[in-house]
Amino acid sequence: MELIATSAFGLEAVVARELQELGYTEQKVEDGRVTFIGDELAICRCNLWLRAADRVLVKIGQFHAPDFGALFDQVENLPWHEWLPVDAKFPVSGKSVRSNLHHEPTIQSVTKKAIVESLKRNYQRHWFQEIGTEYQIEVSLLKDEALLSIDTSGVGLHKRGYRANSGMAPLRETTAAALVLLSYWNRERPFLDPFCGSGTIAIEAAMIGRNRAPGMSRGFLCEQWSQLTRAHWKQAREEARDKALGKPTLSLLASDIDENVLRIAQSNAIEAGIGSDIDFKKMDVLELKTALEYGCVITNPPYGERLGDDESAAAIYDDMADAFGPLSTWSIYVLTSHPGFERYFKRRANRKRKLYNGRIECHFYQYLGPRPPWEKPRDVTSADEADSDAGDVTDSDG
Repeated sequence: MELIATSAFGLEAVVARELQELGYTEQKVEDGRVTFIGDELAICRCNLWLRAADRVLVKIGQFHAPDFGALFDQVENLPWHEWLPVDAKFPVSGKSVRSNLHHEPTIQSVTKKAIVESLKRNYQRHWFQEIGTEYQIEVSLLKDEALLSIDTSGVGLHKRGYRANSGMAPLRETTAAALVLLSYWNRERPFLDPFCGSGTIAIEAAMIGRNRAPGMSRGFLCEQWSQLTRAHWKQAREEARDKALGKPTLSLLASDIDENVLRIAQSNAIEAGIGSDIDFKKMDVLELKTALEYGCVITNPPYGERLGDDESAAAIYDDMADAFGPLSTWSIYVLTSHPGFERYFKRRANRKRKLYNGRIECHFYQYLGPRPPWEKPRDVTSADEADSDAGDVTDSDG
């Protein structure tokens, strides 16, 4: 079947690479989603393993819908009975972008009525009590092209289950994981986040270091579906447990000047099951000193639109320039929306990538250090090569 992994804009190439590593290579990458071919077990695996994706959907159909008549007729002709049992609960959500049909409540209503007519024909019934298992239907229109799908995830995949508490300006878990996946960091290298806040980047890095499936501690909407058996989920979870690794030799370092958020970060790390993997410290960025080499700084420092004012953010970047100056063998990765970041940091990035933190447009600035002598040269599936193939990525020389 055709499945869809949705993502924030700018992370499609990351999700595509994750799917390739899971063995799903037949795929199509578009804005905000990667469509790929998989079976029932793929639904289980992808919900458990995808770190940067928002949701996993089953694609039911796609067609041109310039008016409500076309929308109704095409939706009614789709094989809804193959997915929806006779007592299914099937709420319909919808969105429309640059299409003739733009009134979303009407789009949802017409889609719902068409699905009911399809079920009437196939089940030979005139009334359906929606008291059974839930199947969340999504109808999406873009330039008059309608895409119909069923959401398998339920709660978004960024809800790992470990972050009961968050700081003032939390970074989504999926975005935090993507920052790590776009970096050179691996479990053999030192890691540092000097503005860790509630600890999300460090926690996601620690789970990547242990090769722990991010969805292992949560449930998914499709676990109640008849199409996915207990055997499917048992196999997928056993695979995930078998692939998990032990604690890395080097502890990850996460620091912040705010004791309150550090307590939250420590609690979140313990809840995630990797509390002993991260060394949390109360520390100003200017206090940073380390004898370790070839590490990675991956951080989301405060910036004007979210925390404090523009001048305060500029002062922080100036401090970062002084603190990171001695880290000559390290790679530095910074996510910020501040347009003057490179000027205040006093260095132009080797690469920068447009990403979104919520609705805020940001750039992920990448300062690439030398390769450690113990590491082999990277192949074409590495993070830097994926960057160069993705949109909205620029090199420092323009």
